Amino acid sequence: MKYLDVTFAQPARNLACDEALLNWFEAQRPDDGLLRLWQPENYFVVLGHSNHWAAEVAASMCAADGVPILRRVSGGGTVLQGQGCLNYSLILDCEISELQNIESTFRYVLNRHGRLIAALTGLKIAVEGISDLTVSGRKFSGNAQYRKARYALVHGTFLLNFDLVQIERYLRMPMKQPDYRQNRPHSDFVTNLPIDVDRLCEALRDEWQARALLEVVPLDKIEGLVDERYGRPEWSNKF
Repeated sequence: MKYLDVTFAQPARNLACDEALLNWFEAQRPDDGLLRLWQPENYFVVLGHSNHWAAEVAASMCAADGVPILRRVSGGGTVLQGQGCLNYSLILDCEISELQNIESTFRYVLNRHGRLIAALTGLKIAVEGISDLTVSGRKFSGNAQYRKARYALVHGTFLLNFDLVQIERYLRMPMKQPDYRQNRPHSDFVTNLPIDVDRLCEALRDEWQARALLEVVPLDKIEGLVDERYGRPEWSNKF
């Protein structure tokens, strides 16, 4: 598997990068996949593809604090990004890995990540809801998925040293929530993992055998997607 460690200063470029890489793999059909790791420096909100921004985001607070509100191409819930949040992006060949649908793909990724975190921390890790990883019923990793004909993008977050108070500041309670949440506020629902970020990055590379550096990054495609979609208010505000 190829490996890429790149974080763009502009949040929209980070979202565009995942889709551009997926499109590149779908077009080129290489015989492997990709693990990308990135860590944002500043806060920004990311809506799932079909989320309603007015219902899920404290928009006036975001505007007052200069926190951008963006929308990704994949599904899942609304999240707050920022320092202390490690992002991963996996591009997987669904034919080689026999990943026939959304459920089997999430199970394939989350079971591996759950075992990895358990081995690193000694904690009991569970897969709950559709695509969450939890410890003692509290979420530390949310994940989403976007599929093409052959390749799938599975991406998500690991909360490591995140200022959890900020989630309450910028996000409302979600319109949809998994049963295990039981209407708990953000402060009672999420938690940080006691893992050093460098150690987790290295463990993820080992788990996915991602050692060969991706030599060609489709920067022109990333910029094109920013101009056409991710950098445009009408995309972020469309629902």
